[in-house]
Amino acid sequence: MTALLAVEDLHSYYDASHVLQGIDLTVEAGRVVAVLGRNGAGKTTLLKSIMGIVPPRRGRVRIGDTELAGAPPHRIARAGLGYVPETRGIFPSLAVVENLTLAARPGAAWTLERVWHNFPALAARRHAGGGALSGGEQQQLAIARALMTGPRVLLLDEPTEGLAPLAIEAIERILVELKADGATILLVEQNLAVATRLADDIVVLGKGRIRWRGDARAFAAAEAVKHSWLGI
Repeated sequence: MTALLAVEDLHSYYDASHVLQGIDLTVEAGRVVAVLGRNGAGKTTLLKSIMGIVPPRRGRVRIGDTELAGAPPHRIARAGLGYVPETRGIFPSLAVVENLTLAARPGAAWTLERVWHNFPALAARRHAGGGALSGGEQQQLAIARALMTGPRVLLLDEPTEGLAPLAIEAIERILVELKADGATILLVEQNLAVATRLADDIVVLGKGRIRWRGDARAFAAAEAVKHSWLGI
């Protein structure tokens, strides 16, 4: 199967610090790829580099046949990447419905009506300000807003971080439903249980390089990898 998102020999820096050191990664259509690794491994930098927020110094990023490396973030988003940052990035002074409407694109599969159906917690609080939402509700809003852009690939950075157990369960249910609908997802996640339940394929990142890759079944048996690169 042809990759929908392809990253080839990606190198990214923060000033003189060489953070990503030749990353090769593919995400096939309809699959969920989870990127695992300890803090500082380069996971967030990988997503930011794909989105052009941290412009890579070398390498390629493609969605379909469209070359994205070196393009500004707004062009990358328009090409079909939906990004949910670790910080969520919602507008706290705007209502839920306003946050969503700002992101809407004509012809996108995700409309307000579909969001209200699939995110009932947001439907109930559609006129509440983004800053008045709980952490879990804000994360749902960030995901829903990205979907409203009509992405071909959804990039999620730590969607369960800092959330209470019930909020984590709600986020996981949403992601399971998205996967069942055929969404293509690149997921960075520290919660190993959530990541391994969702992922079709897993990549382990360590010190800016890919240290292991395989499917979820192979990862379950990769005890040495878990110990060396995840501290498990």
